[in-house]
Amino acid sequence: MIADMRSDFRLMGVINVTPDSFSDGGSFLEADAAIAQGRRLAGEGADLLDVGGESTRPGAEPVDAEDELARVLPVVAALVADETATLSIDTSKRPVAEAALDAGARYVNDVTAFRADPGLAGLVADRGVECCLMHMLGEPRTMQDDPRYADVVSDVKAFLEERLAFAVGEGIREDRIALDPGIGFGKTVDHNLQLLRDTRKLAESLGRPLVVGTSRKGFIKKVTGDDSGDRLFGTAATVAWAVANGAAVVRVHDVGAMAQVVRMTRAILRGGAPPISAP
Repeated sequence: MIADMRSDFRLMGVINVTPDSFSDGGSFLEADAAIAQGRRLAGEGADLLDVGGESTRPGAEPVDAEDELARVLPVVAALVADETATLSIDTSKRPVAEAALDAGARYVNDVTAFRADPGLAGLVADRGVECCLMHMLGEPRTMQDDPRYADVVSDVKAFLEERLAFAVGEGIREDRIALDPGIGFGKTVDHNLQLLRDTRKLAESLGRPLVVGTSRKGFIKKVTGDDSGDRLFGTAATVAWAVANGAAVVRVHDVGAMAQVVRMTRAILRGGAPPISAP
């Protein structure tokens, strides 16, 4: 496992406990498979394991809280018991987040930024856990229906500032809030590329840790022509760029490969790297 790239940066590994996620839907729907995947990602260097039970791909249908909980809770509980990585629950529903936090999760990743269930903000405040608030235009079923912005970077920045203010107003400590520009969530290829181009501007102007999630997304295929399942090289390029331009967290499926990308990028930036320990 990689020795130390954790002081001011974290690698978030994706665990989709869903039948219909855009990249790996169905691969980890069974709890045993999802738990094994989480252990593999932790062993490859994930600092955060982001467990989600509802797909947010374009056109995805909603899942009720009971079904979502049945998918994620056994996975969260098992991975918390391993004590190898911080568990994140990827949900916009307070009951799901509450059960996951009761099971030991310490991070809430809400793609709706507390708009779907405003009461989730109070739960995060009461529990004193970390959270990530993401920009999304509309909701998953409609977000890719002709997305338009006056200026995508300015509009996303204004949205995230407003949601940050809401979260703080609900009692969440500002130092426990990260922000995500929502690459691929209601954006065209050009929108995504512009947001990536201005990663540093967003990180510096927002003043909070920036989470960037580009892994395997469709805009990579549109740029590179890579129709493989992992779109590994395009993802690697976006991860290196995000890290070099101030992202505090990158959310990825292929943790082992992206850990190497992160390590190399940070070594270039900082002029050296710590030794690698054996797995």
